[in-house]
Amino acid sequence: MTTRLQIAERNVVDRILTIRGWKVLIDSDLAELFGTSTKRLNEQVKRNRSRFPGDFMFKLTLDEKAEVVANCDHLARLKFSPMLPQAFTEHGAIMAANVLNTPRAIDASVFVVRAFVRLREILATNRELAKKLEELERKLGTHDEAIRMILEAIKQLTAPPEHSRRQIGFRSQ
Repeated sequence: MTTRLQIAERNVVDRILTIRGWKVLIDSDLAELFGTSTKRLNEQVKRNRSRFPGDFMFKLTLDEKAEVVANCDHLARLKFSPMLPQAFTEHGAIMAANVLNTPRAIDASVFVVRAFVRLREILATNRELAKKLEELERKLGTHDEAIRMILEAIKQLTAPPEHSRRQIGFRSQ
């Protein structure tokens, strides 16, 4: 049975992007989750700039913005925005909820944290699976060589002799 919490977490996971090697949420998505406008979110961030170091939040470049708009249908509205969007890491999203200090922002920050944790679990599972596949390939590689040797031995055993031997027994002249 799917609960509203699971649906909300899935929606957040779907909006997490990888930019500059960081898993981030774009400011407009974060503002929507927190039930506020992007403008209000960014105002609060600006007022509390010291709480948002580079590993919590960063501004996208023009190229990054173009790529995000091209790859994410729900962010198409950013295409004509004169402002460059900001990207918030997991810690930045939590800090944004703290500076907004609204009940909805605090509740939504729980979804954000769970979504990032879920994403890490998925990535860890994928890494484990890749490692197991690599081990299996290595094992199959050695098995293939052993099977080739067995087949070669069988071929040698079933092949007719290369030279005929002198018959044993009485011969009449």
